Amino acid sequence: MNNQNPPVIERHPSSPAAALASEESSDGGRHLGESIENKLSIKDFTKIQNLFKSPELNPPECMSKEEFMERTYAAVGHGMKEEYGDLFDKIDVSREGFIDWDKLTSFMLLELYEKDERVKSSVIPQWKDIRSLPLIHKENIQKVVYLKGSCRYVTLSKDGLLGVWGENLKLQRSLRISTDTVKLKDLWATSLVFLANVNKVAVAFTSKEICFYDLNSKQDLFCQYKLRGLPATPICMDYWNNPDDGNDAILTFGDVNGQVQAICFSAAMISLFERPANSTEDQQTTLYITWKELICGFHKCCSIEKHGLHENNWVREVTYSAHLEAFLSCTTSDNNTVILAWREKGKPHLRTTSLNITKGINGFDYDSGLNIIATAGIDHKICLWNPYVVSKPTGILQGNMASVITVKFIASRKQLFSFSKDKVLRVWDIHHQVCIQRIAGIFPKTLEFQLSFYFYEPHGRLFLSFNNHLSVLEMKKEASKRDTSHEKPVTCVLYNSTFTQVISSDTGSTITFWMIDTGRKIKQFAGCHGNAEISTMALDASETRLLTGSTDGTVKIWDFNGHCHHKLNAGRDRAVEISQILVLKRSILVVGWERIITVFRLNTLTQYLVQPSEWKGGVQHHDDILCAAFLPPQSLVTGSYDGEMVVWNNNTENASRKLHPCPSKTLRSKSDSQIQSAGKRSISSSTSGRYTRSSSGFCSTDSDSNNTVTRLFFLGARKHISATGGANLASCGGSGYVRFWNIFRNQLMGEFQAHEGASFIVMTIDKANNYLITGDLDGWIKVWDIQEYCIDYSEKKTMELPPLVKSFQPHSDCITHLETCTHNHCLLIISASADCSISVSDELGNLVGIFGQEEHWRIEKWSVILEGDNELDNIQETTGALTSPHNETAVQSDSHGLQLFTEHKEELPFKNSPWENTILGRKYRRNGLKEKLHSNFIGDSIQNAIGTFGLLSIGSLQETAEMSKPDFVVNPDKYFGENVEEKTSNIVQFPTFTETLKAVFDEGSLFPREILEREVEAKQLNERKFQELKIKRNKKTTRIIEK
Repeated sequence: MNNQNPPVIERHPSSPAAALASEESSDGGRHLGESIENKLSIKDFTKIQNLFKSPELNPPECMSKEEFMERTYAAVGHGMKEEYGDLFDKIDVSREGFIDWDKLTSFMLLELYEKDERVKSSVIPQWKDIRSLPLIHKENIQKVVYLKGSCRYVTLSKDGLLGVWGENLKLQRSLRISTDTVKLKDLWATSLVFLANVNKVAVAFTSKEICFYDLNSKQDLFCQYKLRGLPATPICMDYWNNPDDGNDAILTFGDVNGQVQAICFSAAMISLFERPANSTEDQQTTLYITWKELICGFHKCCSIEKHGLHENNWVREVTYSAHLEAFLSCTTSDNNTVILAWREKGKPHLRTTSLNITKGINGFDYDSGLNIIATAGIDHKICLWNPYVVSKPTGILQGNMASVITVKFIASRKQLFSFSKDKVLRVWDIHHQVCIQRIAGIFPKTLEFQLSFYFYEPHGRLFLSFNNHLSVLEMKKEASKRDTSHEKPVTCVLYNSTFTQVISSDTGSTITFWMIDTGRKIKQFAGCHGNAEISTMALDASETRLLTGSTDGTVKIWDFNGHCHHKLNAGRDRAVEISQILVLKRSILVVGWERIITVFRLNTLTQYLVQPSEWKGGVQHHDDILCAAFLPPQSLVTGSYDGEMVVWNNNTENASRKLHPCPSKTLRSKSDSQIQSAGKRSISSSTSGRYTRSSSGFCSTDSDSNNTVTRLFFLGARKHISATGGANLASCGGSGYVRFWNIFRNQLMGEFQAHEGASFIVMTIDKANNYLITGDLDGWIKVWDIQEYCIDYSEKKTMELPPLVKSFQPHSDCITHLETCTHNHCLLIISASADCSISVSDELGNLVGIFGQEEHWRIEKWSVILEGDNELDNIQETTGALTSPHNETAVQSDSHGLQLFTEHKEELPFKNSPWENTILGRKYRRNGLKEKLHSNFIGDSIQNAIGTFGLLSIGSLQETAEMSKPDFVVNPDKYFGENVEEKTSNIVQFPTFTETLKAVFDEGSLFPREILEREVEAKQLNERKFQELKIKRNKKTTRIIEK
């Protein structure tokens, strides 16, 4: 069995005492206080040291926890005793019960060392393991660029092969480009640049041509312009465009004759070059331009600027700096090594200055923030230059043992990369001019190599090509002030009530387990679906199996030891996006990428790889199903992208009715044969764009996207809905709307816009159906009180908003998933976001903590107090006054009465009444508490009762006067005129059963089809076995007779 076991990273639980208790703030919020060891000064440590020298200690120079708390608190004079107790537990990790001065100092030194390491890690780049991309190029790689518009990387090799890579560094396609000027075997591609403002790429060839390819074209790679007749072969290029004016752009290139030339575009957004009057830029025809035409000024929308101060030396690198308004170029010559050609307004020629560097340089880089030019010297030195002071460098970075090939600034860190010929990568601190990191021994071992060096800072990825081999180094995310739970955006979060754990997943196919009461990480499974994103998760009924759905089209069933038991082929060997997994009693439903439900029967989970079964209901939706919800015993509802919802009978798998926010919308079912032609949602690894549509989708109108259903929840805690006619289903999705439905009446009861201006929202509802929590793409969460929202039938749809309890923003990016849990009588909201964090808050928006933060929290045992129950709050405050030391007499005289409304730290399980979760129960509880409190003051005797009716007043009944019977009861014959005994003695004769039976029973209408088919199959199987047994018996008898 091909079971997959991802690597497990165990996190050993730390001491419970090491977790810092959350403190109550004045406004009711909870925050993490600073540790006491961080508040102690040198004088405080001196006082503590003297305490250990006290002769009263036994054993000598040692203190127990009680002694340490009392003596240290008294000597230092600030802080709390409990904080010193927590400090003692951190020091006494071996649980000996005693600590001495050496243990305390060792703890402090270790903690300071760890903090110093954290500071260093935030300065020095931390790298992931080096990656080697698939080998697709046969010739040397000339250039690597990132296309911002399409979010792809492009590599160009010398033979003209273009490799297109996704952001996940997977090869998407490869294209070969060429020109018809020379033969393919004589043609080399030398350089490539991306024209971001016009979404084009320019490629230079040894045929003295530059071709401009349009990326917006319907063709694979359409050559829109071809610049021919250049004076020499261009070998390096650079492109700049004005971020404030897209028409202003400059293409600079250097050639093998030492010429630096620039094409300055003035109308780039309209057209790069002048086109003939009878043609337009949209036509799929290549426009040929000669260099002479540009020199002569034939093209009015562009101009030429150039210089040839490098003489006949090859120009190794060229760039244009808008900050300096100058062209920078370099060669390997020691004369005019670096040329700065300054543009001056009103003057046709460039003003030039030069840097002369001994032995020449291989490359340079300029940082506008530092205003420094760094040069990669052939003499092993890296020189730092002020562009306005060319006489000598302002600094020299020494330490390389071979000539430096290239340099590159890390602008955000004020650091510099350098790579030398001995394959050593160094990181330099520009301020201190020292090497802070050296990386060697991990690169391909080739004697002679041509290097292409590209660093894309927003992604933190460094590309290094050695001939035709491409390697990638990726930075680890810097530990910033913002706490994160995952390294990549979080996609889903679940709460396991059996183990009181939170389970989270991210786009990097990692699953992490957390403790809800402390926030501590328990364990982590990496690479659960390879490199594919985990889009959703679910737990089975026992909460001992975890199901994960991925964009690779599979669902895996795991135990909590990281062992994969089954792999469900939901996508049928296709990469599809799974949006929800619904685990039922006898089946597993998977939806997200097509108009039909994918079902797996639990009785078919006998092998590791499981294929889907057939959904008997067929196709009922017009668009892709995004979500589903189930209400026992048999109600199933599915919601699709176009806002349509279908109600199913889960037992028969037949659709019973359909719901839509627009009643006038025609709903027609499509046949099963049309499944493959349905519009599919584009699979995107970005969580914030999960509900984007491709152009081939059926529903492209705005109304469809406005009605998109992203979440469905049944209001299972609402009882007697069939009698009251209230809402029993909630949905949310497009345009920030939340809708309440009654599926039995097929009616939309109410709707409101929870988040104005939001495109899509997600939501969840607590188990008691008291609160609705919604989250949007900006990281905002809103808590709504829905206890009395749409609880009664109304013919008209209500547009009123339910009471808003709280609105807060725990995340900086979109909310991807919401979950609620009740822990120690407190309702907690667990929110996952694309900002890589998982936040825990209460229903009032008070932050408990973020999973992954440095300091753990401790959720104390507090009672749930609803913000709207003001009267109950006042009663409990009065009760607290009764239990204070100043009222000991009152407490002793009436201890039985106080037990009824005093909250105890350890609630007995049989005291939890489900009636208190209802509206009537809460109102009665408030009234009952008032009456009981009043009866305590007047001295009434109260019986100690427990349970639902524990708050009822029990006492002796008042005596009532004797009731006289009415005369018609005493004398019935007088009023009714009949003999009752004679009437009752007559026996009514009913017709026989055979006389009233109109037809015999029909089993087909009495029993479900599935049961009848199963009975027929059992009968056929029994007959086959009987015939086989009969044949065997006859053969045996024949053999006996023959013998």
